[in-house]
Amino acid sequence: METVHRHEVTLPVGDITLTGIIEIPVGASGMVLFAHGSGSSRLSPRNQFVAQVIRAHGLGTLLFDLLTREEEAIDLRTRHLRFDIRLLAQRLVQVTNWIKSRPETQNLPIGYFGASTGGAAALVAAAELGATVQAVVSRGGRPDMAGEALVFVQAPTLLIVGEHDPVVLQLNEEAFEKLSCQKQLTVVPGATHLFEEAGALEAVAHLAARWFQHYLQPH
Repeated sequence: METVHRHEVTLPVGDITLTGIIEIPVGASGMVLFAHGSGSSRLSPRNQFVAQVIRAHGLGTLLFDLLTREEEAIDLRTRHLRFDIRLLAQRLVQVTNWIKSRPETQNLPIGYFGASTGGAAALVAAAELGATVQAVVSRGGRPDMAGEALVFVQAPTLLIVGEHDPVVLQLNEEAFEKLSCQKQLTVVPGATHLFEEAGALEAVAHLAARWFQHYLQPH
């Protein structure tokens, strides 16, 4: 599918700016914003692959870094910012508002794809924004870290976990019980936490793309 444009964007978030890559296919039916986990970025091959499959299903993508380069350097030493779910969620909310203010994307339904702690940030942001967010997918995420926000999530939510990721699977099962929205928990056979096994990431990408394609429908 031909792409309208692919370009790097700077995202104003409070007194900082974050860097992102936006790509929108012709006739896109929605926009998927990626919330990466710890140590990951807009340039992560895994995230890039999933985004490519999502775009092939007719949806735009925005991959962006939740932390600045300076914050990433600090986090590598302290490991605390990646677990500051409130901070990450607020940045996702502000980037969502930015997307909704742009002429080419303001009428497109919004979905979130979160990984690791980004999954929790996506759910907290979705709970805060209500009907603005129409679908959430979490890959190997930590939805349990969304805490009390889980009961307020309205967006249809898909939790994807590897079969051989037992601790994260249990945490996802507990969080799943607290969600009152349309929901699904899918376990990818033979997969570990990073879905590095043959065919595992492809399975994630297609599960996510179909979920977004189904729920991100322009009104």
